[in-house]
Amino acid sequence: MAAPRKGGGFRRVQESVSPLYDRTQTFRVYSSWLLPGILQIDAYTRAVLRALAQRRALANDVEEAVGARMQRQRVLHEGQHRFAIVLEESVLRTVIGGCDTMAAQLGHLIEVGSLPRVSLGIIPFAVDRTAMRPVEDFWIFDNEQVNVELTSAFLTITQPYAIAVYARTFRALSGFAVYGKAARSRITAAIAALEWPV
Repeated sequence: MAAPRKGGGFRRVQESVSPLYDRTQTFRVYSSWLLPGILQIDAYTRAVLRALAQRRALANDVEEAVGARMQRQRVLHEGQHRFAIVLEESVLRTVIGGCDTMAAQLGHLIEVGSLPRVSLGIIPFAVDRTAMRPVEDFWIFDNEQVNVELTSAFLTITQPYAIAVYARTFRALSGFAVYGKAARSRITAAIAALEWPV
C-alpha cells in the first residue's frame, strides 16, 4: 500500500487495497497515534484526510476517498474475517475533527469492539512499558503481508522473517492490553474527558 503521490488522489489508494481486505481472513492491527481506518466513522476519516491532503499538497478527492473507506468496512460484517486490534490509550485521547466527531467516533469504537469477530484491546497509560515501548502503526494481513505506516507512505513487507518479527511484536503488545469491560471503560473515560469549547 502506498500513500498518494502529489497529483494523485486518496480514492485510488483506498480502492487499491480492497482486494487485500477481501482475501485476508485474520487481521492484526496495532496503532499508537490514530484509530485505524477500519474503525473510523466518516467524519473522523474526513478530518484525517483533509489534514493530510493539505500537508502534502495532494489532489483533493477526500469525499470520494471517505466513501471508498466506508465501503471497505463491509469486511467487519461479511465473510469470515477476524480482527485483533490493539490501540494505545493515547489514541482515544487524541481529538480528531473536534469533540462532536470524537465523541461519535469513540461511541462507534464501543460498537465495533462488541462485534463477535473483533477483539479490541487498549494498552493503558499506566502499564509498565520497560519490555516493549510503543512502536509504529502496522497491519498484519494473515501471515502474507505487513503494512507499516510511515510519515510519508506505507511500507509493504512480504519477507517471512520480517512478518514473523511483527507477529511477535503484536503478541507482546497484546499482552499489555486490557479487553472487554476494562477496554470499554477506557473508551467511556475518554468520552467523559472531552472538553467542548465554551
